[in-house]
Amino acid sequence: MKWLITMLEMLAGVSALAGMIIVLTITYALVRKQLPKFPKKDTEVKEIKEQPKRRTKKMSKEKGESITFNDIFMFMIAVPLVLLWVGFAGFVIHSGLQDDSVLEQIEGYTTLIAILGGPALLIIKDALDVWKQEQAEKTAFYKMKAQSVIDYNAKAQEQAQMIEAKEQEQQHKMQLKK
Repeated sequence: MKWLITMLEMLAGVSALAGMIIVLTITYALVRKQLPKFPKKDTEVKEIKEQPKRRTKKMSKEKGESITFNDIFMFMIAVPLVLLWVGFAGFVIHSGLQDDSVLEQIEGYTTLIAILGGPALLIIKDALDVWKQEQAEKTAFYKMKAQSVIDYNAKAQEQAQMIEAKEQEQQHKMQLKK
């Protein structure tokens, strides 16, 4: 019984720490978002026309590697929450098979699993939705790419036939002049 209370106290501490991390992360993101709106007083603003940069693979990779608030949220909050939920559920099942006293207090355990499970299931559902969207985008991209290859091959064949027809026409005209 005492180890259960210790376990619940540790879980409460971890939850409080996770809550503080969420609050700090949101505060940091909001402050960071608001900072560019305030002009600097001591610096002189110069208008310099920059030449437009050409898009290259290196630039697109750099844009893809930037860390967003959602990335921070997923790795700091969502992933540990889901792992905690799955780990605690596995621990309860394992303990229930080993010790009958766990089964006597199963209602408390299931309540805790349900409390952790609600947000964890929402996170998992959202992650699966994002994955489905990425897969749909990949499928659409490959369909478009395949259609582009088909169109390119058709135009190349049409152009080759047109060039050959013009060459034959030119040869025919040359033979008639002789």
